[in-house]
Amino acid sequence: MPLSTRPREVATTTRDHRVDRNDRGDGRREATRPPDRAQTLLVLRRSARLLLHRLPHLTDRVVALVQDQEPSYRGPRVDTEALWQEVHRSLRHNVGCLIDPRGMREPARRCSRRIGSDRARQGLPLDALQHAFRLGGGVVWEELLETAARHDPESMRLLVHVAGDVWNFVDEHCSLAAEAYRRAEREMAWRRENRIRLMTEALLHGTVRVADLPDVVEALGLAEDGRYAVVAVSGPGRAALRTGPAGARLVWYPGDPVDLAIAPLEDEPGDPPDGERGVERLARGLTPAPGAPPVRVGVSPPTRGLVALGEARALAEKALQTCPADGEVALLRDHLAAALLVSSPDLGAVLTERVLGPLRRLDPGDREILLDTLATWLECDASAQRTGERLSCHRNTVLNRLRRYEKLTGRSLGSPKETAELSLALTARRVLEGCRPGL
Repeated sequence: MPLSTRPREVATTTRDHRVDRNDRGDGRREATRPPDRAQTLLVLRRSARLLLHRLPHLTDRVVALVQDQEPSYRGPRVDTEALWQEVHRSLRHNVGCLIDPRGMREPARRCSRRIGSDRARQGLPLDALQHAFRLGGGVVWEELLETAARHDPESMRLLVHVAGDVWNFVDEHCSLAAEAYRRAEREMAWRRENRIRLMTEALLHGTVRVADLPDVVEALGLAEDGRYAVVAVSGPGRAALRTGPAGARLVWYPGDPVDLAIAPLEDEPGDPPDGERGVERLARGLTPAPGAPPVRVGVSPPTRGLVALGEARALAEKALQTCPADGEVALLRDHLAAALLVSSPDLGAVLTERVLGPLRRLDPGDREILLDTLATWLECDASAQRTGERLSCHRNTVLNRLRRYEKLTGRSLGSPKETAELSLALTARRVLEGCRPGL
């Protein structure tokens, strides 16, 4: 396996060799010519051929050294026998490159890339992989020197002139393995994110299979029988909300134009058993800060179990449609009438026409004043006094406007039924896009 920093003794040998070659012994130094390149490469190839016959021994040395210096190679993720075979194959390719650079270059590069990819999939650290490559390179260089010294000490001195070539080769294969490692990491991250996205989509759309729930629980970290709410978000501030303190705890499913999220709910001491307090805390955490980009949020009622998230998602989307303005969070429980109208927009349009249609005859400014008075009167529990205080006018002015509405429409605000219809019509006017212009 190729190939830790270059051994210090190798550098020392090279430096000492240069001093010996230049020192005449009488205090004077003479210039030396570098050896012939072809002769030096011949010595390198001859020593490398001899190494090919000692690959099992060389493999044993590298495996022992790597496992001694890199704890991650001793862990359960690395099988020693498989590691030995991998090192042996890598050494065969890379020592072969020293003999036949052209013929063995691409097989050796493929081998190093495969090692990098395998290490990423095993989850070993990248720095451990690169250290192992350099440790192997150090062993190969030492063996080349020892082999040359045994057969011809003078040829060993020639090898130091190709030390740079050998270590450049080691560095190249370190880089190839690292590049393949990072590429495999990116691929695994994409697959993991895509798998999580598909699982989240299946939960939110109610298509998850019961047989897949154990895998979903493990991948998403969600309890199968936990209590949840679903959140629907739209508006320019969606991205900021996802990364906020509350949003960071949710499982998000980005979409266009609405993002969805699964929100685990946790009960606190003193909470009632219906989970509503958890939804309230969730809504407070999702409320945008003043000055934040506009965002609208709809929150479903609490539900129990992952298999119920499909229904909760539909309710969260209804709640989002009832959200009165950007920067607000709508709990479905607080907007049930509006949610009913959103669920049946045609009926909402008919109701709006019947209850508010006659007001179209008024000038736009006059009409808005009358509609605002009606809405405020309903919010003030039909109190003309409080309505006048909120609108900064006399109670008699409020009463005159209410009587004017009754005269224009022929309806009675003293009738509970017709007052309820007015409330629904005003809500429909606000939330339904199908309302007629001018209302």
